[in-house]
This record gives sequence, C-alpha cells and structure tokens, in this order.
Amino acid sequence: MTLLTLERFYVLAGLMLGVIAVRIAADPRHGRRVGSAVFWGLLGVIFVAGRAIPPVVTGYILLVLVALAALGRVGTPSEETTSRDERLAHAQRLGNRVFWPALMIPATAVAGTLVLSRLHWGEVRLILPGNAAVVSVGLGAAVALLLAMRITRARAQAPAAEGSRLVQTVGWALILPQLLAALGGLFARAGVGETVAGIVAQVLPTQYPAVAVAAYCLGMALFTVCLGNAFAAFPVVTLGVGLPLIVHGHGGNPAIMAALGMLSGYCGTLLTPMAANFNVVPAMLLELDDRHAVIRAQAPVALAVLAVNALLMYACVYRF
Repeated sequence: MTLLTLERFYVLAGLMLGVIAVRIAADPRHGRRVGSAVFWGLLGVIFVAGRAIPPVVTGYILLVLVALAALGRVGTPSEETTSRDERLAHAQRLGNRVFWPALMIPATAVAGTLVLSRLHWGEVRLILPGNAAVVSVGLGAAVALLLAMRITRARAQAPAAEGSRLVQTVGWALILPQLLAALGGLFARAGVGETVAGIVAQVLPTQYPAVAVAAYCLGMALFTVCLGNAFAAFPVVTLGVGLPLIVHGHGGNPAIMAALGMLSGYCGTLLTPMAANFNVVPAMLLELDDRHAVIRAQAPVALAVLAVNALLMYACVYRF
C-alpha cells in the first residue's frame, strides 16, 4: 500500500480543473463561457477518471479539446484581479518572503526523492521509489500552497480564484507539452527514427565521428523546434541517429550521448513558439507587445550552448 501516489495528485488536479469549469459556467461576463467551461471540464474528467475511461474515449475527448482550441472557443478570464498599486503594496509588505513558496517546491522534490521514498511502515510506503520525483513535486506544490496562504493571509477561496485566472490566461497551451510528448511516442512507434537515420546516412558523411555527433545534436535541436518538447524529440532522434551512428557505428558512450543530447534538445526548446508554456505564455503574462520577445532574447544563448554541447560530446563520448 502506498499513501502518496501519482494518481491522487492527478485527481486533485482534475478537481481543480472542474472548479475552474464551474466558475466559468457561472460567469455571465465570460466572452467564451460555454467553450471554455466544456474545455476545462473535459480536461478535468481525463485527470480524475483517466484510468477508468477507455483509451478510445480519451482520444475522442482530446479531439474535442483540440477542436475547441482551434476554433477559438477557449477564452481568457473576465475575473478582476488586484490593481498594479495593490500588487506593489503587497510586494513591499511581503518582501523576499514572497519567494518562499516557490522555493518550497524544489526543496520538497529533492527531500522527497532522497528521503521520503525510503520511508515505510511494514508493507505501507509513503511514496513509491519509481514515482518519487514526480510525486514529490506534487507534494511540494501542496506544501507551497499552504505556505503561500499562511504568508499572504489570503482567504480560503483565493487559490481557486487566482488559479482559475492563471490557468485561463495560459489557455490551451497548458496541455501542449503532454500532447507533444505523446506525439513523440507515436513517431517512435511508427518508425520515424529509422527513416530519419536512412536520410541522414544518405545526406551526410556519417562515417566520420564528428559528423555523427553534429547530426545528433542538431537533430535533437531541430526536432525539438518542430515538436516543442525535447522529451518528444529524444526517442525519435536517439533511436534514429544517436544509437545507430554514435553508439553502434563508432562505439560511443550511450550515457554521455543521451545526457548531452537532451541538453541539445533543450536548446531547441528556447528557440520555438511550439514550446508555448516556456516562450509564449511568459510574453502573454507580461503583456509584451512582441509575442516572440522571449525567443529573441534566448536565441543567442541557445545557439552558443548548442555549439558547446556538440564540442563537449565529441570530446567525451568516444573517450570515456
């Protein structure tokens, strides 16, 4: 028996989405009330009852979510928030304490992974070791919420109201990482990696170790730009380029290749609007005129880190 499981946190997230859907449905001022309520309500159903729903039904629900987002039926919140002067007053009152809840999440995640996953009372475990990191992040979020309410002295309904406003502001981009990760899995199962390997072998002189490394690092970055998620690009590019060319072809170290390959993929994340939660949502939240301002600021660093990753991989992957 396990006390804290990933499914329990999924249920909590689904219930929160259900609360958001109810708030939207009850708000006559919302410009996209019906579409937004249905969108967040259906997403909440997937989180709460995902294991009980047949996969084909979940697939149809996802199609409905995509249709609502594509048709522009998911709108932004109409709920009023605090004014700029009020936020400045709160910031001055709280000082650096405002950062404590945010720091609590990684602190709890580390503690949970290293310590809490080892706690058990006979057959009863607190956290399963295999899910320790993800469950600890969820636990950290819950602890951070309680700490934030304690520090700010917010009312009990504040998390629902502000959470609803933030989720609606982010919009459909909230589920984009999960969809893109699933797309990467589909590409891997469909054999896209083998096709990519054949194309790379025909176009580039991969008999040279340096070319194989460059193809892998650039491939990770480019596929991440297209998919918006390095986790989605990783199985495709690693199975199609990394393993056959670097590991099997030239005897490279798979651990070094995979680690630096993921870093190369993250460089692509900094360069693409497909990674909406990283690059588009911040511009929306900050109300920037240029929706691609974040990408423009990150591009020089991303390209420099990508070049360093490729050089570091070539220096290490064949020697250690």
